[in-house]
Amino acid sequence: MSIKETFIQDILSGYQYKGEKIVLGKAKLDGEVLSEAEISVALKTMNRHGLIAGATGTGKTKSLQILAEQLSLKGVPTLLMDIKGDLSGIAAPGEENKAIIERQQLLGIDYTPMGAPVEFLSLSHEPGARLRATVTEFGPILFSKILELNDTQTGIISIVFKYCDDKGYPLLDLKDIREVLRYLSDDDRGKQELASTYGSISKASLGTILRKIVTLEQQGADRFFGEPSFDVNDLLKTKDEKGVVSIIRLTDIQNRPSLFSTFMMSLLAEIYESFPETGDPDKPKLVIFIDEAHLIFKEASKTLLDQMETMVKLIRSKGVGLFFCTQVPGDVPDGVLGQLGLKIQHALRGFTAKDRKQIQKAVENYPITSYFKADEVITQLGIGEAFVTALNEKGIPTPLAYTYMRAPLSRMDVLSETEIETIIGKSELVDKYSQEIDRESAYEMLTQRLKTEENPQPAQPKKPEGRPKKEKSVFETIITDSTTKSFIRTIGN
Repeated sequence: MSIKETFIQDILSGYQYKGEKIVLGKAKLDGEVLSEAEISVALKTMNRHGLIAGATGTGKTKSLQILAEQLSLKGVPTLLMDIKGDLSGIAAPGEENKAIIERQQLLGIDYTPMGAPVEFLSLSHEPGARLRATVTEFGPILFSKILELNDTQTGIISIVFKYCDDKGYPLLDLKDIREVLRYLSDDDRGKQELASTYGSISKASLGTILRKIVTLEQQGADRFFGEPSFDVNDLLKTKDEKGVVSIIRLTDIQNRPSLFSTFMMSLLAEIYESFPETGDPDKPKLVIFIDEAHLIFKEASKTLLDQMETMVKLIRSKGVGLFFCTQVPGDVPDGVLGQLGLKIQHALRGFTAKDRKQIQKAVENYPITSYFKADEVITQLGIGEAFVTALNEKGIPTPLAYTYMRAPLSRMDVLSETEIETIIGKSELVDKYSQEIDRESAYEMLTQRLKTEENPQPAQPKKPEGRPKKEKSVFETIITDSTTKSFIRTIGN
């Protein structure tokens, strides 16, 4: 038996599944695309997470697009983080051209252009359904991460959250926590009240935190904090038996990685708390693609990295898959990288010693193969070609395959503004989250309290509370309690 025949047999046996699958392309050996050697991933394993990596311009965004549209066809909703603004085309059918026709004929795969149902979401001023969360829902650790506070300042924020919790002051938006900090900085009122129960806190430290909150407001982050909070169950929608692709447009927050990374952790924690355990389903409930994943881990604290690693381990049981898209595998911490099942590695460039180290690290994460030298081939992969290894339905890694990827069925270009406006105009989510709610919270309560103290009035019946306060997540509870205890009565002037 020839090497080619042996290779085809190995691929066929390694990528054979009992259940549904997503076809990625065909294997390639010695420059020849082998149409009989299909490379696919078992739909059942798409909650085992994955990585899409490669240098700029090698086709990793198109690989993301292929996975998202194929999942949609299987009825699986997805969530895409669109940092560069080039994923909107998934909503429109692709355009047949000579290059696509030749590629699909070489692969022996039919090409029927089609778009996927899409919802546009926004954290900032981009058009789409507004994503919001309350300050309380974020919790002190993640909120401190956005402000880029040091450990001492993070401890102070934990105490402030505990104070508001004990006093019944809801922290909904930035003006709430800003007003609380101003009150607690007041020598005649808040500072003494805080010191009597929680220990003294430096007025200078409170002032520093307050200035950072004002700076955050000036950057437009105040649009994100408030109500109504986004219901993560709205990410699970289907339309005409296709999974809806939710695209968060993030092109205007590239210079604010702290907001992006902290938002991601908050979103994952919310999904983990809200979704029921699913066991080991035949297909995932939701798959999340995080483009430019290095923004999450850039300058992340050890606490945040530990949270992400824990979340990656636990969220699989909720039927949720996480896929990180980045330039080099080294952008993803080893603790997270070790949890990823599917790996799609596009070309890496070995121009410098650092590049060569990244190549070696990438190759070490792949199954050993005797059919080619992975460390050499990885620098020679063309556009739309990639190394692929996945997990079979028993959790065993599939053989490393030099893969000639299929073309996306949807448009490989962005939508026009008119096309985006048409989709947004038909969106039920945009209507649902367009109305901002500003119910009574810490700002109003403290303002009224100060007025009452200055001009005492007869007691009034207590105003009914709004929506029940949401309990903290298991992650926030553990971190907050330990942090608060260590800082109470130890932070002096």
